[in-house]
Amino acid sequence: MVSAVALAELEAAKPHSRFTSGPAIVLYLALAKLLLHLLTATRYGIFRDEMYYVACSQHVAWGYVDHPPMNVFIAWFARHAFGDSLLGLRLLPAIAGAGLVWMAGQLAREMGGRRFAQSLAALAVIPVPIYLIMHHWLTMNAFEPLLWMGCLWCVVRAINRGEPRYWFWFGVLAGVGLETKYSIAFLVFGVLVGVLLGPERRLLKSGWLWLGMLVAAAIALPNFVWQLQHDFPFLQLLHNIGMGNRDIVRGPLSFLADQVAIMNPILLPLWAGGLLWLFFGREGRRYRSLAWASVVVVTMFIVLKGKNYYAAPIYPVLFAAGAVGFERITSSRFTWGRPAYVTAIVAVGGLLTPISCPILSPENYLRYQAVLHIPPVVAERQNNGPLPQYFADEFGWENMVQQVARVYNSLSPEDRARTAIFCNSWGEAAAIDFFGARYGLPRAISYHNNYWYWGPRDYTGDIVIVLGSDGRGDREFFQSVEAVGRVEHPYSRRDAQFTLWLCRGLNQNLRDLWPKLKKFD
Repeated sequence: MVSAVALAELEAAKPHSRFTSGPAIVLYLALAKLLLHLLTATRYGIFRDEMYYVACSQHVAWGYVDHPPMNVFIAWFARHAFGDSLLGLRLLPAIAGAGLVWMAGQLAREMGGRRFAQSLAALAVIPVPIYLIMHHWLTMNAFEPLLWMGCLWCVVRAINRGEPRYWFWFGVLAGVGLETKYSIAFLVFGVLVGVLLGPERRLLKSGWLWLGMLVAAAIALPNFVWQLQHDFPFLQLLHNIGMGNRDIVRGPLSFLADQVAIMNPILLPLWAGGLLWLFFGREGRRYRSLAWASVVVVTMFIVLKGKNYYAAPIYPVLFAAGAVGFERITSSRFTWGRPAYVTAIVAVGGLLTPISCPILSPENYLRYQAVLHIPPVVAERQNNGPLPQYFADEFGWENMVQQVARVYNSLSPEDRARTAIFCNSWGEAAAIDFFGARYGLPRAISYHNNYWYWGPRDYTGDIVIVLGSDGRGDREFFQSVEAVGRVEHPYSRRDAQFTLWLCRGLNQNLRDLWPKLKKFD
């Protein structure tokens, strides 16, 4: 009987044209994901966070209250290169999604996977619900998984080639990651624990590893200095969010159940099998540090009560490991498992993709969701209305701005010159700033997060249009408070539907009041 090893060597020796090789198939799959996001980029409207990053790009700095600066730099570049069109803003996130598909295939290749393993690892990334959501928008979540996988690719390269210089590039990518989203620190910690517990602990003696850590710290230093100079507003933000009980805290079993759901249930055997292959597989054990890193990352998010999607960036490396292990198992027996599992991924992925990607109209989406009876997995306590938050936050913003413009333009020219548009949330303020110019509106002011730093400008509070308030609190500060309109949209979040108030005669100067208004959450 021919051994599995002999068959594997025979398969590897089979010639493939460059158009049917493993890297070629991975490239086709990456282009398919890119095309999916480009075709759906303008299906709905602009997302609340995207408008916020665009607003921040008008105030470029090394730090912000609720995020590092990298995504603001990307937003600045996208605006100046492509304008404010949805396709232009969402091009780079879509490319990042395609890059993640490519990296999954590359990781499988580095771990010894041949054409099938590379293709399976790349394919697995495409129908992941949370990735479909992330790569649809210009947010820091779109780029985070790609940076994580770039770091882990450097780890695998260092192991395979015995070249510790790859730790320098690990540090470069980790530093860029820290300027993109702080949670990459959990990956760095997990990798160091994995190296300590795995077979490559000798790397801890390598000067290249510690040079990489130094490089990461150096790249992250400007943002750290900004946080220090501003009394660490990000930590204030985290404290206030925790006290406000906004996020849904999941227990260990519920958190793991959420992982199955947001990563697509059909992929559970692949990533769980990948974890087992890294721990116990004869060939996989040399990469055991990656398994430990994955366990550490998930465990830390459970212990620290992180949102259920925070661990999502770690899974492509498990897809790659699972694909290599599956390829080995089916190389000489159970060969029917390959087409069967690929077919299942495509079928289930096709079934679930409209739930996470704006393929359908809102009306058809609601009908489709009702037929499937699949409720969205949520991470925050929000009144989202009929659509899940990730779609609801793409509706109603321009309609809101139109209502504000109606009130603003009904005032006399003299009153308009001294009328401020005050928003109780950065979401409404960012929408005013994004759409307002075409309706003749000035920029908004707000006490919420980064808007608080940008101040009240030259407004005194004589006349203020207030958004996102119930009106009761405003009566304490103004001589008169009048309801002048209503903001509503059938598909927007319910907390984005409110009365517009025209307030006159602030009882103290707005500039004097501003330091007391700070709201970080």
